[in-house]
Amino acid sequence: MLRRLLPILAGLVVVVLLTLLRLSDPFPVQVLREIAFDFYQRLHPRPAGDFPVHVIDIDERSLAELGQWPWPRDRLATLTDRLTELGAAAIGFDILFAEPDRMSPSRIAATLPGVDAAALPDYDRVFADALSRSPSILGFSSTVAGKPLTGNPKGGFAISGPDPSAGLPYLPGVAAPLPLLRDAAPGLAAVSLNANLSTTAVRRLPMLWTNGSAIFPTLSVEALRIALGIGAVVVFGDTAAEGYVDSMRIGDFTVPLTSEGDLWLYYSRPDPAMLVSAADILSPNYQQFADKVAGNIILVGTSASGLLDLHNTVLGDNVPGVTVHAQAIEQILSSTYLTRPDWVIGLEMVGFLVLGAILVVIVLQLGPIAGLLAGGLCLGSAIGFSWWMFVSEGAMLDPSFAFVGLTLLYLALVFFRFLTTEQAKRKIRRAFGYYVAPSLLAEIEKKGDNLKLGGDIRRITVLFSDMRGFTSLSEKTEPQRILAILNTLFGALGREIVSRMGTIDKFIGDAIMAFWNAPVDVPDHEAKALRAAIAMREKLAQLNGADAFQLRASKAPVEALGIGIGLCSGEALVGNMGLETRFDYSALGDTVNVASRVESACKEVGYDILCAEPTYLATQDFALLEAGALALKGKAERVPIYLVVGDDALAGTGAFRLLRTTHAEVLDGLRHGRDVHGGIAECLALAPQVEPGLVKFYEQLPARRADFEVRDTLQPLTPDIAAQ
Repeated sequence: MLRRLLPILAGLVVVVLLTLLRLSDPFPVQVLREIAFDFYQRLHPRPAGDFPVHVIDIDERSLAELGQWPWPRDRLATLTDRLTELGAAAIGFDILFAEPDRMSPSRIAATLPGVDAAALPDYDRVFADALSRSPSILGFSSTVAGKPLTGNPKGGFAISGPDPSAGLPYLPGVAAPLPLLRDAAPGLAAVSLNANLSTTAVRRLPMLWTNGSAIFPTLSVEALRIALGIGAVVVFGDTAAEGYVDSMRIGDFTVPLTSEGDLWLYYSRPDPAMLVSAADILSPNYQQFADKVAGNIILVGTSASGLLDLHNTVLGDNVPGVTVHAQAIEQILSSTYLTRPDWVIGLEMVGFLVLGAILVVIVLQLGPIAGLLAGGLCLGSAIGFSWWMFVSEGAMLDPSFAFVGLTLLYLALVFFRFLTTEQAKRKIRRAFGYYVAPSLLAEIEKKGDNLKLGGDIRRITVLFSDMRGFTSLSEKTEPQRILAILNTLFGALGREIVSRMGTIDKFIGDAIMAFWNAPVDVPDHEAKALRAAIAMREKLAQLNGADAFQLRASKAPVEALGIGIGLCSGEALVGNMGLETRFDYSALGDTVNVASRVESACKEVGYDILCAEPTYLATQDFALLEAGALALKGKAERVPIYLVVGDDALAGTGAFRLLRTTHAEVLDGLRHGRDVHGGIAECLALAPQVEPGLVKFYEQLPARRADFEVRDTLQPLTPDIAAQ
């Protein structure tokens, strides 16, 4: 029964994992979702309507007739006065006035020192006077290089519920209007379209901004406030998530916003009738355009390509940025919004779980063809419901993840069925996997035709470990119990090796031989080997502490098991060795021999993990201490040995640094024949704070003066070692 349910359970696990992927919402999932919503808008754009919103366009014709930009400020004053005369309800400039007019007295005086600046006309003042007589709004732009925005907004903001300021886009700096102009205009607003400037299309418009102390509106919000003649905008904080926005109210209009204060733009097709050329308003016959100005919200911007204010929309159009603000005003006036309320995300994930579970059962029980039909039906249902919600309610349910997720799930289920038909092959592979390391098995599968006797010279790190006290335990315990203990040991310690990309060569009685950087390359293999050795020490301590070996069941009391580990790095011959018909993957060479001898030296040194100098030179960020130069069997010269106390985290502690300093002083005393009993006493006092196993090392240290002859133990790396 369990075997029949196992494939279904595995399929359900895939469904859950895909749901968790959706919950984490990585960037590719976000991109697919927005592309889907863009497609929906193209199929069903916002219906066009006759709204009191028009754009005075500084277009190519205006530049051709009136001269290139920037225009003198007196001309802009004339434009402002005429719009005010024609009865504009609000005049919003999607233009930055961050610098003085080109013909301002200050600029001319700086260029021509002999000119009397006081006698020159001040066009900035002329423009400021026109602004003060009009319902105008000047804009500022968010920029990292600008100065911080100071002062208060022209209109007030009332906050209902939790303060949402922390969730609003922050203004690190702005390109702000000249103080003279800013003070004169009744309104002040942001004209930046996107808080995230890396977006390729304008999908959302930040409606609210903050400089850290106050909230500032975007141009569309401020234009509506001025046109409606209200003093304050009400911002509603999200009661379910403090620090985020729920909506805002401008007069009688309640506008749903994202948690960051954005309006999700719902575009209508570009309407040429919305645009009025600035040349027409500045012409003698400007009064004939009164019907497009009187009582209207007027935004002043540019469609001229040379002024670089063209932006992509989700409908695929390239439009002036000022029309994006106009579209936002139309949305608010028509109360036509796109929203993604909190419940939508939950509905998407629950729906995917249900549809995914149905698909799992059908594919695994009835086969891929039935699953394909069921998947198509499930997917069609999901997309159909999403489309209906978009058209009827303006609620945006993501169809893209259902499409991609169900497709991936179907392919995974079909592949899973294919794997189950190859059960015999899998059994053979699983059985073979008991005898070789996973990395070696992968290499065999990839290069099976090349298997032959022989090998390659590689730089590897070799580890030998041997149990302490196991012989005594074997004498007092029955063979079946010994086998169980060995299996527990090898399973626990072997996992620490394999999980750090080591290859277990062989088990020799109660010993383990392993190496790193073969058969595949392992970056920083020396460090991984040291980490594995430290983890083996910790794992054995856990097994002893938990009584995992059930030693208390033996007839006589048995002490906890110990371990000795030796490591060495260097070149070795690694490859297939044995007979033509039966061979083993192993390593040979002086590096292997030294690692074995270093492990044997653990008893002599009185410490459980030692490494030879080549490993030390590659891992000096670890907590390592010199242990002397030992006369190892088969080596003509003494071999420098080091204590592996801990990893790089331990090396950075104050206790270890103090111990390392005292340790070095003790060794220097041993080399020069001084009395070191006081230093050893200090080390013994510090050892329990760093690594309790060091106590035995320091207790045996006075009897090992011969291992500390004067030599430069920290000599520079030789070229061949540095190259590794």
